[in-house]
Amino acid sequence: MIIIESSKLSSFILHATLLTGLSFVTHATAQSTYLIDLNNKTAIELGAFPTSLSRPTAINDSGQVVGYFATVWGSSHAFITGPHGVGITDLGTLGGAQSFAYGINDAGQVVGRSELPSRGSAHAFITGVNGEGMRDLGPLGSNYSEGLAINGAGRVVGRANASDTNFGHAFITGPNGEGARDLGTLGGNYSVGLAVNSSGQVVGRAYTSENNFPRAFITGPNGEGMKELSALTGHYSEARDINDSGEVVGWSYASPNILSAHAFITGPNGEGARDLGTLGGSFSEALGINDSGEVVGQADTRDYNTKHAFITGPKGDGMADLNSLVDLPEGVILTRAVDINNTGQVVAMASVIPEPEVYALLLAGLCLIRFMNWRNKFFPPHPFPQEAPKFLYLPSPSAFISKLGRPGLPSAVFSPVDFSHGFHCVINLACKRRCSSVRS
Repeated sequence: MIIIESSKLSSFILHATLLTGLSFVTHATAQSTYLIDLNNKTAIELGAFPTSLSRPTAINDSGQVVGYFATVWGSSHAFITGPHGVGITDLGTLGGAQSFAYGINDAGQVVGRSELPSRGSAHAFITGVNGEGMRDLGPLGSNYSEGLAINGAGRVVGRANASDTNFGHAFITGPNGEGARDLGTLGGNYSVGLAVNSSGQVVGRAYTSENNFPRAFITGPNGEGMKELSALTGHYSEARDINDSGEVVGWSYASPNILSAHAFITGPNGEGARDLGTLGGSFSEALGINDSGEVVGQADTRDYNTKHAFITGPKGDGMADLNSLVDLPEGVILTRAVDINNTGQVVAMASVIPEPEVYALLLAGLCLIRFMNWRNKFFPPHPFPQEAPKFLYLPSPSAFISKLGRPGLPSAVFSPVDFSHGFHCVINLACKRRCSSVRS
């Protein structure tokens, strides 16, 4: 027979109630996705996801957004929206449990990665127009590949494991994802292509022959001739996006002695580089650029290095906090601007500050738990009335032992407990010692 003291039972119930409430707070503070229109300063939340967890990755000039969301089963699925972020379509998978969308062109062709039915395998995929029909791009050398960006001609760039090693190499395909070519490295054993413009210039990161830290790279048209962005003097850098003029953005550590990265922008064809600074803190990273040279990303603020989404003017001039430029719902903070198109739309991630009433409710519940524990310590609860039910079935100890994974019965076994003396004798150890009517 299991003996449960009433104070512990009450505390358990209250704790369970508060944990349930806390789950709503967690939901409220979960990341959400917003489409920002800089022309009319509006922010629209992308909804209709089965859970509150989603991550956008790219946007095209029609305002179609792609990314991935968490399903109710805990896996991730790629998604695409309609124009201007309206509607959500699950792109499915290549037969496995998960898929991720990373890039989209103006025709609505989407690229990403999907697991296969066989465990341990994932392949890059491409879709048709408006996300229709996911197609496997193949292993591209081994059992792992991912498509990370696509240009208007349907040329896909990304990363694929080389056939004789587990190290990834950047690749580029022909139009509509046909064929694939290894772009090599900067002398080391790893590279990844993160973006491609209309002429086929690819940017990303690659290891040098020293293999100490990856460095940002750019190629010529059609992915020819990988070279390091030499204007970046830091020991660690990454190129994240490139526009049709060849202006490259990303982030770089200025020197080995500096522990935080700074966003940068280059001139045409990756020439030169300029530090974009921060929003007052120590860190920033540039994630997207449009053909006007407007840059978006994430940066620390002066407020205890809190991260906010940022945007610059053309050619990367004048970093500004994106939160100050749009009308946002109360409590919403844009934390990371992921991409920007040529029509003034930005896709960003946001967090929501819970209302003060929620915190007050949790605090009141915790105080109530403390009070009940104190009360039960000095004023033990009274027995239930005599007219209470005479018998109660409680799980036997072996059932609880079995639940804990220790030797015991395979399923719960319930034992009758006579508590005609009052329920107090079941839940109070002192009363149990006095009451001979309690048995199991």
